Amino acid sequence: MRAWLYPMLFVLGGSDVAAGLVLKGSSGTAVGLLLLFVFLAGLNSPLVFPRSIGAAEAQRLSAADGRPVVFWRPGCTYCLRLRIRLGLRARQAHWVDIWRDPAGAAVVRAANDGNETVPTVVVAGRPHVNPDPAWVREQLSRSR
Repeated sequence: MRAWLYPMLFVLGGSDVAAGLVLKGSSGTAVGLLLLFVFLAGLNSPLVFPRSIGAAEAQRLSAADGRPVVFWRPGCTYCLRLRIRLGLRARQAHWVDIWRDPAGAAVVRAANDGNETVPTVVVAGRPHVNPDPAWVREQLSRSR
C-alpha cells in the first residue's frame, strides 16, 4: 500500500484541481491538468519499474548471472532517473523494492550508514549509491 501513496496523492490532487477548474468553467484546462497528474502518478508508481523480487532471491540470481541488483523505492526521483536512462536494459537488472522487502531495506541501510538511500546498486557484492546510469549500463553489458 505504501508504494501507491504518491500515485494516489497525485490522482486525488489532480482530481481536486480539475473539479475546481470545471466549476469555474475551464473544462479543457481541467482535462489537461488531470491528464498531467495521472501521468505523474504513473511515473511515481511501481508500474514503471521491472517486477521487484526479494533481496535474497536477487542476490542469489546476481551471484549466478553477474547482473547488478538495484534497490529502489516508489516515489524516488533518482530511481526513476536511473530506470528511464537504462531504457529496455533495465529489465536485465534485478530490482528490489525496499518498501516491500524488509531484507532489501536492511541491505540498503547496512550499505549507507543506517540510511535508506536509493538507488543503491550492488555489483559483485559491492554497493554503489546513486551511480551514474551509464556505469550501470556498462555493468549490465559485462554480466554473463
